[in-house]
Amino acid sequence: MLIREEAEIREARELSPLATLAAKSRGRIRSEEECSVRTSFQRDRDRIIHSKAFRRLKHKTQVFISPEDDHYRTRLTHTLEVAQIARTIARALCLNEDLTEAIALGHDLGHTPFGHTGEEALNKVFPGGFRHNEQSLRVVDVLEGGSGLNLTFEVRDGIVHHTGPVCPSTLEGAIVRLADRIAYINHDIDDALRAGIIAASDLPAEVVQVLGDSHSHRINTMVTDVIQTSGKRGCIEMSQVVGQATNRLRDFLFDRVYIGSKAKKEEAKVCHLVEELYVYFLAHSHELPPEYIHFAGGDVPRAACDYIAGMTDRFAKTEFLRCFFPRSFGDRLFWD
Repeated sequence: MLIREEAEIREARELSPLATLAAKSRGRIRSEEECSVRTSFQRDRDRIIHSKAFRRLKHKTQVFISPEDDHYRTRLTHTLEVAQIARTIARALCLNEDLTEAIALGHDLGHTPFGHTGEEALNKVFPGGFRHNEQSLRVVDVLEGGSGLNLTFEVRDGIVHHTGPVCPSTLEGAIVRLADRIAYINHDIDDALRAGIIAASDLPAEVVQVLGDSHSHRINTMVTDVIQTSGKRGCIEMSQVVGQATNRLRDFLFDRVYIGSKAKKEEAKVCHLVEELYVYFLAHSHELPPEYIHFAGGDVPRAACDYIAGMTDRFAKTEFLRCFFPRSFGDRLFWD
């Protein structure tokens, strides 16, 4: 018997009846031979980890644009924190950890440079709008490696529905959707405290009373509550008390950190940079990498959007300088 087959039997024997089993996956876009060692969800996880899009997340903004301190979160560290929280919940509920981890690791692959600010800028200029969850699906279906990663339906479904009005079709996807919120609420508070934007005493007292007075305490409260509440109800959710406190904390972040704080003072510059790059590449489509034109089927706006969305913060800044700043004749050191 193959190692993969043994793993599939173990899943069927040990996981909850509500778990999504790899052996019963709805399959891939393109059929392919199964791995002899890894289940289909394990294979998806590995493909995501080894992708270029995943590596680029380390140089993409989470909240703070171009921070000087080395300890602020990036889009990559956010992704890893989501995966850790999601796996903890999945394991406690006897759901499929491999599927949960694959969705968590892939959920933000389509995020733009400069975080949500870059996303808002592309959404403004790209016809039909831009949403990072949809771009994440486009990355794994089309852009990565020239033909996409050919992931299973369940992983793709969890990635595209980790945010937005439609809920994932699996409980594992629902875990990631909630783990994403738990992660960013808590690490954004931690980063805002480090930056001096807020003080611990600023946190709403009624929220602290319910969730706790430290980073680890709040995460533990939220995660434990999800496990206990979901275990009783057969769905993935928080209790009313903890859910309300969590939403109150999210509202506090929008009021004090996400909108109008000194952490966001560079947003106007970022919006200008992203929008101008998009306009530039529409007018100079010959400067777009040929593979992006190919991926887009000759649709230049789509190709420009894909190219910019895939950039890291620093590459976007370098491209802006290349496109809009003059250079001396023969100056090859910086540009070439």
